Amino acid sequence: MSSSELPVGVHLYWIPLGAGGSGFVRLNGRLYEWFKAGWDRRQPLDLYHTALQVQLPDHRFVIETMWPSPDQDTSSRGVVVEGPVGASVFSRWRVFRYEVRRWREGILPDADQAPGGPVLVTAREDLARLVLALVEEVPVLIWGRDQSRVGEMWNSNSVISWLLTRAHLLDGVKPPRGGRAPGWDAGKEVARQRPAQDRREGAGLDVGVSELGQRLVDHVGDQSH
Repeated sequence: MSSSELPVGVHLYWIPLGAGGSGFVRLNGRLYEWFKAGWDRRQPLDLYHTALQVQLPDHRFVIETMWPSPDQDTSSRGVVVEGPVGASVFSRWRVFRYEVRRWREGILPDADQAPGGPVLVTAREDLARLVLALVEEVPVLIWGRDQSRVGEMWNSNSVISWLLTRAHLLDGVKPPRGGRAPGWDAGKEVARQRPAQDRREGAGLDVGVSELGQRLVDHVGDQSH
């Protein structure tokens, strides 16, 4: 099923890490997982990068976090949030900056390589619109750091799990068998422990989520119980 044929709702993609690339990302991912598995005393697993497609009756949106930010024309890619990689001081250079996209009619590279295709997380249009609204509230944590002390570093997968957790859509969602998405648990824990805290953590500011956004989340949470 092509992205243009998806039903209304939120669709999750588990894309093999490094799919479609030169092999550099895939190789580094495998080396990282080999060392991490040895440290954890388990077998190495397949690694995945996650992204969402939100289908509405009139438009389709791609939600994905990418690093590095390729150029200054962020509006052409629907960039809503930008954050630092490694350390806040490095974000002055684009190569050390990641971007969270909410890209209308956007492109999701290598979507066709997701095993089993997209996973329908919800078919409710109101929840699909809530996920789109929540993108603006993603906390700007430093990629590659565990600022929140949840036991895992923040990265692109953290953004997706944060969104699904805040929208109360994470129940039953898990990686393909034999795989994992590094950073996934970090997003869940940050959303659960500090749901309304500072979206500019990387800059050391204290700005909460918008009142309207919080009301939407609380309303959905009440309905889910």
